[in-house]
Amino acid sequence: MRTILVYVGLDAVGDGVMKLPFVRGLRAAFPRSRITWLAGKGHTAYADSLAPLVAGLIDEVIDESGIGSRVGELVGPRPLPGRAFDLIIDTQRRVLTTLILRRIRHRRFLSAAAGFLLSDFRPADRRKPPSMAGQLAALVALAGGRPAAAAAPLPKDPAVEARADALLPPGRRYVGIAPGAGGRHKCWPLERFLALAARLEAEGAVPVFILGPAEADWAGRVRAALPAALLPLQHEAEASPMLTIALARRLAAAVANDSGAGHLLAAADTPLVSLFGPTPAEKFAPAAGRLAILRAQDWGGEAMDLIPLDAVAAALAGLEPPPLDAPNPSTHME
Repeated sequence: MRTILVYVGLDAVGDGVMKLPFVRGLRAAFPRSRITWLAGKGHTAYADSLAPLVAGLIDEVIDESGIGSRVGELVGPRPLPGRAFDLIIDTQRRVLTTLILRRIRHRRFLSAAAGFLLSDFRPADRRKPPSMAGQLAALVALAGGRPAAAAAPLPKDPAVEARADALLPPGRRYVGIAPGAGGRHKCWPLERFLALAARLEAEGAVPVFILGPAEADWAGRVRAALPAALLPLQHEAEASPMLTIALARRLAAAVANDSGAGHLLAAADTPLVSLFGPTPAEKFAPAAGRLAILRAQDWGGEAMDLIPLDAVAAALAGLEPPPLDAPNPSTHME
C-alpha cells in the first residue's frame, strides 16, 4: 500500500482532534505509505490550524475538494483525474458518496457503507462500534489485516516544547484540570473542580487549569480560590492545540469534561478522568491509554452535578502515580 487516500466530509477543529488516534494508528500500520487526506464536502482543520499536529503523519491534504455530494458525479470524468491509489479508506457511510469515491482509480477500497457491501474488506463482525474512535480504529485494523499497532507519536516542535517547559518547569508534580466544554450543560460545576484542586494542593501536587477562550472568564475565580494554581494558557496571546498537548505531556494525570480539551489531553497520552452527563460516553469517550470514565447516570440522571467530588478524586488517584514521599498512597482516596 504505497499510496493511501482517506476521505472525510470535513473536519472542524473538534473533529480533527477526535480523529488524531485514527491518524496515528494509520501511520503506525503503514509507516512507509504516502497518505493523502481528502476533505470532500467542506474544510478540514488539518489544512491549517491542526496541520502542525499531523506533520509527518499525513503527507498531503486536499481541502474542500467538492467530491462526494452530487448524483451527477456518478457519470462523466472521474474524481481526482490523473490520480490513482493503492488503497482508499472511506470514513463515512452515505452510499451515494461511497459510489462516487469508488470511481477514483484504486487497487483496493475500504468502506463501512451499506454494511461493507461496497468494500473489498469485510469484518467478521459487522456490528458498528458505538464510538467514532472505535469505528475508525476498526477501519485501520481491517486495512492492515491485524489489530492496530501502537499509535505513531505526534510531532514535537522544539520551540513549543521549550515554551511548555517554561510554563511548567520540570521538578514538580502537575495535575491537569480542564473544567470547560462546548456547552456549560456538559460541565461539572466549577466549584467542584476548585475543591478537587484544593485537595491536590494539600497532597503536594500543583493544579494546572486548562482554560480555553470560552472559559477565560473563570480565570479570576480560579486565581482567587487557588493562588498557587497555574493557568498556563492565560499567558499566551493565542494558545495553539500543539502547546496544549505539549503542556499535557508534563501532567501526571488530568480531569476533563466531554470536551475538545479532554481529547487533546488524551492525544498527549495523559492518564485521564473523563466526566460525562448529557452526552453518551460510549460514543464520545476520548482515546486515552489510561482512562477512567464517570457518568452522571450512575448517580441517577444526566446532570453533571450528580457526579460526587469523592468519586472523581478516587478515580484520579487510581490513575495518578503517588508522590515519591507519600507514606500511604491510600490518602489519595479520601
